[in-house]
Amino acid sequence: MLLIHCPHCGESRSEEEFHAKGQAHIPRPLDPAACSDAEWGEYLFFRDNPRGIHHELWVHSAGCRKYFNATRHTVSYEILETYKIGEKPSVTEAPSDTKTTSAQGVPA
Repeated sequence: MLLIHCPHCGESRSEEEFHAKGQAHIPRPLDPAACSDAEWGEYLFFRDNPRGIHHELWVHSAGCRKYFNATRHTVSYEILETYKIGEKPSVTEAPSDTKTTSAQGVPA
């Protein structure tokens, strides 16, 4: 079972309480009316699918129902950190060693 730390509740809960909502940090076009169909389609439908570190939007659907961001390694499914929307991620590249870490990013 995967435990995920909710930065709003301040506790780690079972993965069944959460849902992933896609890629995080996608800026909305400043003037949607001025976007071409190609630019609007790029914003709506095209997302990164990296092998390694990926920043994702999650919701604590069975808890506080608030959205937050998580940094997840897509190969190991390990969640390296969680943080509130508007905050910057502290993990931007894969750790050099493969030690197991908790949902808060603290070595286990």
